[in-house]
Amino acid sequence: MVLKAVLFDFNGVIINDEGIHQQLIDDLLLNENLLPSGKEYQQFCLGKNDRSSLKDILANRGRIVSEEDLDKLVQKKAKAYHEIVSKMSQLPIYDKVIEFILHLQTRHLYLALITKNFKQDTEYLLERMNLKQYFNVLVTGEDIKFGNTYPSSYLLAIKKLNQQNPDLSLKISECLVIEDTPTGIEAAKNAGISVVGVANTYPFHLLQRQANWCVDHLMELDLDWIDQTLVKA
Repeated sequence: MVLKAVLFDFNGVIINDEGIHQQLIDDLLLNENLLPSGKEYQQFCLGKNDRSSLKDILANRGRIVSEEDLDKLVQKKAKAYHEIVSKMSQLPIYDKVIEFILHLQTRHLYLALITKNFKQDTEYLLERMNLKQYFNVLVTGEDIKFGNTYPSSYLLAIKKLNQQNPDLSLKISECLVIEDTPTGIEAAKNAGISVVGVANTYPFHLLQRQANWCVDHLMELDLDWIDQTLVKA
């Protein structure tokens, strides 16, 4: 078997929380006396971390903010996000995701998670989902300075997996990324990693044009077929 590791995007693949993030971004803009725009969120935020999103939106409005002020906005949003999810009796997890992750355990694959959320919130959410024990490595908002759109987030996940398991010698060709946005797919491909697009956030036909494989739901994914394809690559 060629496939050794699966790298998950978190927001939009495992947890359906983009609506929460958009509302919080909108709230921050209103506090800055700026009217929010749904188009801006799609353009500047999907597939990126909070720091990049806020910096790009404010720059698009002609606002140049200092790094210190940007830090305060990011921290304010993170606090508000935690307050919202901690009050939820049931987290918005995508259908069949937990089943799929449990299925991966039978194949003895290493799992990594890439997210714009901070580590504290990521671990809190994974614990509530009973999934934390299955992820060998987390790459969170503190690790990603320039947003998930950059290949470095995926390469960092592979680096962490190799540091944690010195005998693994994990190669890019032995990994698979699961993403839900065109920007995330582009980043994975720029890192040289094969990528599956899951049609949670964007239509199937749009992701299909960019990803190596595309599915409506993760349990549709044929890992044997992917493994055979990687062997031939």
